[in-house]
Amino acid sequence: MPERYPPDDPREWMNRARSNLAMARMKAEGIYLEDLCFSAQQAAEKAIKAVFIKMQIEFPYTHNIAQLLTLLERAWQRLPEFVRGAELLTRYAVLDRYPRMSP
Repeated sequence: MPERYPPDDPREWMNRARSNLAMARMKAEGIYLEDLCFSAQQAAEKAIKAVFIKMQIEFPYTHNIAQLLTLLERAWQRLPEFVRGAELLTRYAVLDRYPRMSP
């Protein structure tokens, strides 16, 4: 069990990101792929927000990874393309969390 830190401590955000990543890596019968992707999205989002907290940069409470990465680049430095690739996870924050109704 990881050590707990206050909610304004970037280490706690990274603990939560690691926890979400561990869930995203679970392989068991009956788990939907989109649920694993939701956990991966949450891991990325929380890790990014940990950087904001560490750098003492305010950030919006949004699930939009592209928006968060763009704000981080503006306030800090250019990010590698492989980090920008996490933007693809944004759709799993909301759209694929629940059963879809047909249009």
